[in-house]
Amino acid sequence: MWYRVFGRSDADVSLSALLRHLHDAGLNATGQFKGDDLGWFGGELILEGGGTPAYLERYLASADEIRSDLNSWAAWLETADYSPNHRMLMEHVIQTRQLFTLRRPVDHADEVALELLCSETCRFLAEKTAGVYQLDDAGWFAADGTMLLREY
Repeated sequence: MWYRVFGRSDADVSLSALLRHLHDAGLNATGQFKGDDLGWFGGELILEGGGTPAYLERYLASADEIRSDLNSWAAWLETADYSPNHRMLMEHVIQTRQLFTLRRPVDHADEVALELLCSETCRFLAEKTAGVYQLDDAGWFAADGTMLLREY
């Protein structure tokens, strides 16, 4: 299952702050990340007790070739006219400065903790980057978790 965070800010997100946020949410998680001169670009979030990690990646609109992906998401949102938020979300995606993807493993022993890890990671990233997040087959959400658009 995939989560995506569409951030309008290009602010660098502190990984130590993310791990503190997860700890404050009751999760004992660690992370292993890679970076370059533009900051971190990917890594793993690992829950205590092992299991397959959640893979988190960060793409910058200014450096990575993600504009066609963002345009595809904007076009999809344009067709979601059953929701009063579709146009606002379409504009948000067009203005995205950084995109985060989070892949949730399918074989983790603690599904409750894994769901909390994924949702709290997305909320944190959305809050820090003036963003919204999307969960496959569920919908689009504000940084506080409020559903903005249900996917059908």
